[in-house]
Amino acid sequence: MRGTTIRPTTEDDWESVRALRLEMLRDTPKAYGERLADAERMQERDWRRRGRREHDVGGTTLAAIGADGRWLGTMGVFVPGPRVGPLLVGVYVAPSHRGRAAGVADGLLDEIEAWAAAHGSALRLHVHQANTRAQAFYARRGYEPTGATEAYVLDPSELEVEMIRQLRGSL
Repeated sequence: MRGTTIRPTTEDDWESVRALRLEMLRDTPKAYGERLADAERMQERDWRRRGRREHDVGGTTLAAIGADGRWLGTMGVFVPGPRVGPLLVGVYVAPSHRGRAAGVADGLLDEIEAWAAAHGSALRLHVHQANTRAQAFYARRGYEPTGATEAYVLDPSELEVEMIRQLRGSL
């Protein structure tokens, strides 16, 4: 992770936000509630809005950026409502920077958890039932399945598993 910067995205990052989102959708299409074709049709104004979106709704989106300026990963968090608490969204790390040794996912999640701890007692997420790699990462980080599931938005015959980690007193 040395040489990697983690920072919030901004409206001015729209080109990098776009490039990384399209990469995400090509690499792991079932991890997101959006189709590649829909994302490819979006205009600059839409991508600018994405760069600041989580900040506008009481959250943040972070990007991990390599020393060479390449965007390596992203995670977002927002609070959808007072009874729900912080929700992790939009998680992605480029294949070349995955794994514990690379540290990108851990670095991003450390920052997201710090933000979430200031806004709630737990961090919740939904992960596609078939994404066992992501589920294993979250389990290693102390997340546990709640037993709740919800239909995957792009194919209601598939499920997303809810996981949660208590944050207060554990960071």
